[in-house]
Amino acid sequence: MFCFQCEQTAKGEGCTKAGVCGKPHEVAELQDLLIWMVKGLSLYAVEGRKVGVVDEKVDRFTAEAFFSTLTNVDFDPDRFVKLISQCAALREELKGRVKEAGGKVDFTEEAANYMPPQTQDALIADGEKVGVKYPEDLNEDIRSLRELLTYGIKGIAAYADHARILGKTDETIDAFIHEAMAKTLDAGLTADDYVNLVMKAGEINLRTMELLYEANSGAYGKPVPTKAPLGPKKGKAILISGHDLKDLDLLLQQTEGKGINIYTHGEMLPTHGYPELKKYDHFHGHYGTAWQNQSREFDEFPGAILMTTNCIQRPRSSYKDRIFTTGLVGWPDVTHLPDKDFTPVIEKALEMEGFPEDVDKGHVTVGFGHDAVLGVADKVIEGVKNKAIRHFFLVGGCDGAKPGRSYYTEFAEKAPKDTVILTLACGKFRFFDKDLGDIGGIPRLLDVGQCNDAYSAVKIATALADAFDCGVNDLPLSMILSWYEQKACAILLSLLYLGIKDIRLGPSLPAFISPNILQVLVDKFDIKPISTPDEDLKAILG
Repeated sequence: MFCFQCEQTAKGEGCTKAGVCGKPHEVAELQDLLIWMVKGLSLYAVEGRKVGVVDEKVDRFTAEAFFSTLTNVDFDPDRFVKLISQCAALREELKGRVKEAGGKVDFTEEAANYMPPQTQDALIADGEKVGVKYPEDLNEDIRSLRELLTYGIKGIAAYADHARILGKTDETIDAFIHEAMAKTLDAGLTADDYVNLVMKAGEINLRTMELLYEANSGAYGKPVPTKAPLGPKKGKAILISGHDLKDLDLLLQQTEGKGINIYTHGEMLPTHGYPELKKYDHFHGHYGTAWQNQSREFDEFPGAILMTTNCIQRPRSSYKDRIFTTGLVGWPDVTHLPDKDFTPVIEKALEMEGFPEDVDKGHVTVGFGHDAVLGVADKVIEGVKNKAIRHFFLVGGCDGAKPGRSYYTEFAEKAPKDTVILTLACGKFRFFDKDLGDIGGIPRLLDVGQCNDAYSAVKIATALADAFDCGVNDLPLSMILSWYEQKACAILLSLLYLGIKDIRLGPSLPAFISPNILQVLVDKFDIKPISTPDEDLKAILG
């Protein structure tokens, strides 16, 4: 295997025996084979659109297939064997429809004609041949751009899948996913061609995050500032982590009146701000962080745990018997609930002791999406004009296990008291419970939401730029971002598409970015690695 798609990759170069994330080599090979096959499927999907053949099953499968290969989503080899088989079946069905409509089907690319063998071992062996290093003679910079594009598409696919679950789709998103992946099979593409595709991916991801915002707010209302308790309440308990709001809604419906309190974990924290979710009396509060204390928190949680997406480490055996997964998430020996019937979760919660007493650990305020922030835009603008607010920092992104991520806590703590910190995604858990005070009634720490709510951060920035009649890069705004996996790659591409410069990225730079491509990013966008909080604050504020 060779995998360098996430920030924690071995030695900052690539995982070759097993993933640092816990991904077994056989799963890595099956994922590589699946992605390669989907590229072949995309050739027919692109041609199909030329002759009026658009297959929703293919579009949905493609997004799910890419999403399943994100870091920490699915480590179950049996499920990848099924996905590979499904991919071949969908491809042959689509091929027949495209041919009947008069479209091109005589592709010579191996990925367009490969028929998977029947055994898992044979599939793994084939996966070893078509991974990141295939073909071996590919130019280093082309490979770097190809993988950057692929990882951006993985992030787009994840957000598109979340939106599709709530009934929201956009043909331009599905079409571009296929276009981009089909082009990665074109040996004639130049570095400039790939750069154009990467920038287009940033544009498409912006639309995808907008679509997901429309899906979430359309179903559950626009987030409003809300206090989420951090201490547990006496009684039975279920902890839900991940990103899928519909799963949380279904869990709240199915547990209503059963004497079980529901707690969020990780990226589910922002859900407390949605009116149609916060209305449930047994939706109690938030428990735990995202990464740094996760295993201990799960061990100590006296109830059942429902995982909806990929914001956890590989489960420990000590709590595997009470972890349940839904959607695309999967690990061996963990119960999967694809039909959204959460009866097993509820039964496990009722079996367990629950919390013995109420504990007051304070609260955090969430729900500062662009609708809420722009609702007090006059106060924000006035604060800048009268110099009460000197600077805005967007400090957020992914969390992870590296010690270097303490940088983000220190940065938030050391930021001067006349600055405001916008935060989003699970990177916030390094400092989300800090009391940073306020400026004229505006909290200095504003939780914008989940990682996909980078869309809200962009809306806030562009609205401020309009108010001050300047460009975003002229605002007193700096982006201090942490990354971990492929959704962060998609967000970064969106920021680059918007022309945003001087982004500080950490805790380390992507291993899949070649030196030449990194230099392009530095020259064109002034992107740079984080250093120390003191040095970076001095460089930004002078």
